[in-house]
Amino acid sequence: MPAFGSEISNLPFTDEVREKTEHLYDEVKSVIPRIEWEVHAPYIAAINDLKKEVGAVILAHNYMTPEIFACVGDFRGDSLMLAKEAAKTDAQIIVQAGVHFMAETSKILSPEKTVLIPDLRAGCSLAASLTGADVRLLKEKYPGIPVVTYVNTTADVKAETDICCTSSNAVQVVEHICGEWGVDKVILIPDQYLAKNVAAMTDIKVITWAGACEVHERFTKEDIQEIRAGNPGVIVLAHPECPPDVLAEADYAGSTSGMANYVKDEKPANVVLITECSMSDNVAIANPETNFIRPCNLCPHMKRITLPGILECLQTMQHEVTVEPEMAEKAKLAVQRMIDLPLKGGAQQNYMHDGNPKIFALEGRA
Repeated sequence: MPAFGSEISNLPFTDEVREKTEHLYDEVKSVIPRIEWEVHAPYIAAINDLKKEVGAVILAHNYMTPEIFACVGDFRGDSLMLAKEAAKTDAQIIVQAGVHFMAETSKILSPEKTVLIPDLRAGCSLAASLTGADVRLLKEKYPGIPVVTYVNTTADVKAETDICCTSSNAVQVVEHICGEWGVDKVILIPDQYLAKNVAAMTDIKVITWAGACEVHERFTKEDIQEIRAGNPGVIVLAHPECPPDVLAEADYAGSTSGMANYVKDEKPANVVLITECSMSDNVAIANPETNFIRPCNLCPHMKRITLPGILECLQTMQHEVTVEPEMAEKAKLAVQRMIDLPLKGGAQQNYMHDGNPKIFALEGRA
């Protein structure tokens, strides 16, 4: 296998590559043109061969482009599900096709395994908005109040946390921890929009942080109204990291897996996913009978993960993601407490409400 560089950037589309990858193209041909596929396929063949040789698995987040998500990902889904699956696998090398905090979570749940990320620059605006030191200051300001932290955070933040949550279980986690502590107030950080959407659905008073996902924050209620005007009868599904007025315009609001399940179960004729736009391609592959309207807000951090980068990562075993053991142990407690909670009602949380963003306090750096 050649080293990554000018040679590998011109991998040829050969008959051997065609034979190894044609069954994969059948899966993604609705979203990847043939001329584009012939650029991707040599990398896909090389990656799938090499990961077997070195004993690696690739975790592909929902926001990866289809040639990564469908064609090289061994596990596919949201960040926490991927980390849980990686912990179950016998593979000792995990490649995170996602962003850095996801790789940290994989390392936290699989400390004995080597966790790699193809590009160290693949960060997250939401995770970068908050540090462990910020959480310690919040706990000093609000003593006796439990801290619930979204999994989209760094390991040092998780280490200062009482319990983690996802967008699919945040309401349940908030109500559970407040009941356990006997309080009517919670610190829910760092996503101010997720917190506002949770606060509108519970009587718990919510203290939050002025963090946001740069992809979901860009959507507005006017965007939704324009989409509906141009596509009569379209079903609008929104992620709870969007502002509350966006969710108020939606037909359903839930996590990435919640939106995917909605399309699979309800089979809408026309649908729009108000989230990172690569997810629409990935859900469309699994639901060919549904027409997808695609407003395209790309995550620049997710798009740093490419097929050439994944191949180089497997060849060089770079870049390894580590978490200091004491920090990892504390962070794992917060994640494990969430994992141990039964899914309430066996269903995804649907964040439908009147758009009223009730919040007790919005904190942030001065």
